[in-house]
Amino acid sequence: MSARVRLVEHSRQSYDFMVAAARTCYSARGIVAPEQVAAGPPGAPAADRHVARDRLARSIFEAGHHTTLQHGQVQFALEGVSRLFIWSFLHAHPFYNSEQVSQRYVPVAPAHHYRPALVGAAAAIYDAQMARASAAYRELAALLEPRCRELYLERFPARRRSPRLETDPDKLALEAARYVLPLATTAYLYHTVSVLTLFRYWRLAEQRDAPAETRAVIGAMVEALLAAVPDYAKLIEEPIPLDETPEAAFFAGREPPPGECAAFRAAFDADLAGHASRLVAASEPAEALVAAAVRETLGLPAAALGDEEAIALCLDPARNRLWGETLNLATLDRLARPLHHVHYSFRRRISHTADSQDQRHRMTPASRPSLLSQENGEPDYILPSLVARVPAAARLYHETMARNWEAIARFRAAGGSAEDALYLLPNAKCLRYTESADLLNFHHKAAMRLCYNAQEEIWRLTLEEALQIRDRHPRLGRYLLPPCGLRQLAGSHPLCPEGDRYCGVPVWRLDPADYERSL
Repeated sequence: MSARVRLVEHSRQSYDFMVAAARTCYSARGIVAPEQVAAGPPGAPAADRHVARDRLARSIFEAGHHTTLQHGQVQFALEGVSRLFIWSFLHAHPFYNSEQVSQRYVPVAPAHHYRPALVGAAAAIYDAQMARASAAYRELAALLEPRCRELYLERFPARRRSPRLETDPDKLALEAARYVLPLATTAYLYHTVSVLTLFRYWRLAEQRDAPAETRAVIGAMVEALLAAVPDYAKLIEEPIPLDETPEAAFFAGREPPPGECAAFRAAFDADLAGHASRLVAASEPAEALVAAAVRETLGLPAAALGDEEAIALCLDPARNRLWGETLNLATLDRLARPLHHVHYSFRRRISHTADSQDQRHRMTPASRPSLLSQENGEPDYILPSLVARVPAAARLYHETMARNWEAIARFRAAGGSAEDALYLLPNAKCLRYTESADLLNFHHKAAMRLCYNAQEEIWRLTLEEALQIRDRHPRLGRYLLPPCGLRQLAGSHPLCPEGDRYCGVPVWRLDPADYERSL
């Protein structure tokens, strides 16, 4: 399947808006309209009409005054793009919005995989592995479905005669089965960015991991924008060549010694000390810092507002009922913003498929790796807990993983490139990195991912993280709860905002240390 790119919406006067916004900054006569910019100076000849406009546009662009480029938005419909490309490039930064098809709940058709330009034996090995992975996905889902049905009825006994019994367990089985799908699996999505971000995309389109696909897709996006707004061609810069990027330059001509990657993995995993995610750095003194910032917000001395009450005003939903809202108002709430001052860093070990969802929390950034840097041809994967509890499924899973890396070795021996071999890696591929967040943004992530409807692997990592924060800073960590827990404290109703997607467990009655999931 090849990628398809369509520009479905854009700001039609965005180039003129960019210049109008710049001129408005220094206008003594109020707002400068884009029509004024487009018309040019009064009485100017048609040939000279845009000279001043383009001169100013070039001047502010070259000076790095790029906020004016953010007034233009472009929305694309992307089809046939790989999960590898989406994770490695499209979602590897905070300045975008995407809505993509879910692998958790939508069955993946056998033909839905990206195919790089391959010939000969490497092409045959690649195609055969795509077919095997697709067959393993379907077989694994079939093995898991009976156990999912049992667990589902344990949680929802009243649904024994519900039509949902025919669909919900299947979705839960697919959620675990998708771990065997390759990173070549494609998705379709809406992707919206500013013109500034698209310019940045194109400038850094040459990157390790998926360079050919990245350049092709981003090139098509740029081509679509320039067809709609040709004036941007006067500003946009060509991509930095791959071998001139800092990462590629470091690896150029470098031959890693035998066992280097294995040594990295072993040291990283040992440092986790049994955790999937371990707290490795935290602001100190965190609680006193938050309390002092709350007092600053209110203009009060410590004698008028003690630390305990200040933290409660900030974080306790019974005192700050905005935590019971579903709109996530915290960044606009003066009493919540003191949480920006406290930071946490976690060293994490997570599957590629779980990380692809975790990555969507754009304000909890991470030093995610190039897969080329953490791949040495040896099996390295995460086992979903549901699969581990079904012996036949676990056997098939481990066999599938072994065959995956065997196919990668044969593909490389047949002349397939290291970059193209990444598409053969399974969703279960293990990633190792450090993620950091300020407490305000971690609070939002925790609320979303402690919900029992969250993807199970991310849920477990987030629970580990929330409990470690609570152990380190109990007066702050006690309020890291799922939406139902926050809404219960705030007095908001219904307690679960998910409607008919309610997980079936009254989680708001539980202490996070007692959280447990079978699905």
